[in-house]
Amino acid sequence: MLLRIRVRLPDRPGSLGKVARILGAAGADVVQMAVLERDSGRAMDDFTVAWPAGAGIDRLCEGLSSVPGVDIVGIWPTVEPPGTNQDAALIGQLAAARESDGLAILTDAVPAMLSADWAGLLRVEGEDDAVLVHTSLGVLGGIDVPPLEPLRPRGFTAEDGTRYAVVPIGGGELALLVARTGAPPFHRTEVLRLAQLVGAAEAVLGARLRAMAEPADPAVAGNGG
Repeated sequence: MLLRIRVRLPDRPGSLGKVARILGAAGADVVQMAVLERDSGRAMDDFTVAWPAGAGIDRLCEGLSSVPGVDIVGIWPTVEPPGTNQDAALIGQLAAARESDGLAILTDAVPAMLSADWAGLLRVEGEDDAVLVHTSLGVLGGIDVPPLEPLRPRGFTAEDGTRYAVVPIGGGELALLVARTGAPPFHRTEVLRLAQLVGAAEAVLGARLRAMAEPADPAVAGNGG
């Protein structure tokens, strides 16, 4: 299985190597790493690691906590595909998609790319009213759409603790909502990445956006579109 590990650590030579060595000693195989921020002598990094299925994370936590200056922000499961060309590959899929499939493809792809649980494509019908047009796999039961205002690219936490990121599409007639639980809030770099994906999708899909927002039968909109 894959885990996403988010840590704060001193922004000085050797700190990253110490964390990588601790992860390896605990039995984690580092698949990839991303720097989220650097500020005032501290950094926040995300590690994606391969971890034995069913194994507890106690030794991971103990190992990381033993490194001076390292704070664990969160550890949570992910199905994030490894590699550095995920975004470009997705845009290629959108360009080749049938007219009605583009935004559904985008919605299905972003949970794995952002280590999230699910995503929903919404048609925004008013300040407090949004209708689900399509949901990705991973949605169990009904969804209570949280308030989206202010509708701009942002991350937020709902009253039940669910972490969300939302980005408007097509001038605000549509929105892409991404959710995860048991994980830290969406970092600003994750929200920016989501906004960039939406912007690229808008450029590729163009006039097809409006057609994608209007399912033939709203009653059947849902998992798998």
